[in-house]
Amino acid sequence: MPPGPGTNDPYDPDDTLVWTRAQPAQPLGRPAPQSPQDPPGRGQGVPLGEEPGRGPREPGWQTPASQLGPPWLDAPDEPARAPAGRKRKHFWRELLIIVVVAAVLTMLVKAFVVQVYRIPSASMENTLQVGDRVLVNKLVYHFRGVARGDIIVFSGQDSWGPNAPPPSNNGLVRLWDDLLSTIGLSSGQTYYIKRVIGLPGDEVACCTDGKVTVNGVPLTETSYLYPGDAPSFPFKAVVPPGHLWVMGDHRGDSDDSRYHTSDPDGGAIPENEVVGRAFLIIWPPSQLRDLPIPSTFSQAALHAGPAGAAMVGAVNVGGTALSVVAAAPVAGAAAGAGVLGAPLLLLRRRPVNRPAKTR
Repeated sequence: MPPGPGTNDPYDPDDTLVWTRAQPAQPLGRPAPQSPQDPPGRGQGVPLGEEPGRGPREPGWQTPASQLGPPWLDAPDEPARAPAGRKRKHFWRELLIIVVVAAVLTMLVKAFVVQVYRIPSASMENTLQVGDRVLVNKLVYHFRGVARGDIIVFSGQDSWGPNAPPPSNNGLVRLWDDLLSTIGLSSGQTYYIKRVIGLPGDEVACCTDGKVTVNGVPLTETSYLYPGDAPSFPFKAVVPPGHLWVMGDHRGDSDDSRYHTSDPDGGAIPENEVVGRAFLIIWPPSQLRDLPIPSTFSQAALHAGPAGAAMVGAVNVGGTALSVVAAAPVAGAAAGAGVLGAPLLLLRRRPVNRPAKTR
């Protein structure tokens, strides 16, 4: 009789002898350890209840866990990413925060540190041209006094005028106006820009040998006077305490201290109305340069006068009325912050594993 399927003995007609399993059947959920007799690759990638080269097993049997494929083949899918609409909403919200913060910082800087002013007249030519934009440092005179030769911006309030209108009787309106004035977005005052010639106690006069003198010391002004201008017409004044004597560089076209001698302070302007020192021309690009103190004001003889050193602990100003560039710095800084902040915002979102009144 031919051997039956699955028999080891040709004389066993009833197939009572069968192959011994190399790995006992396991109940569901109870894996068995890998047997050293198992053929390589056994159970890898095989459906539940089957073995390589064999048919389905009886119910209740499963491939041992030790014979399953590599863990990354059976890893669960990654969680679904956030919807595109939600990502877009977060992007715009964070961009808005960047713009708002930039605007607030700009207003604070403008109110307390530096501010841009536009030159509207020719009284400071050729040092400053009509239309130039200058940066004015508002902090410098908190650390040093005003010096002769400084170009300063000051308010005409209580001196050259016109004075600002009286504050509103409405408390809320007055508070709002004060806030806008503080941050430089609005102002009822008129601002001027001039060069400081005399400090408190100085005697300023003209003309000795055709030059302006301070405490008897002649000034050599050719480096900054408008070409062809005479230093001044004859005058003589003593600067009162707490005041400054200021003049424009274009002496033939400057309404400065010389033309206000009939005022209560004799043409000098109050130090407490000084806004700050103009130190840099920023526009147009062809005019970009700093505004240093001319060397003639460094003469040692000047510092021996009644005013003492070339600096006093106050503020001074004079001359040409200025217009304030108000909204442009806020918009420019906000836009700049947006441009600078956008790459940071995008980097953060990248998956790791995937104007005031002027005259």
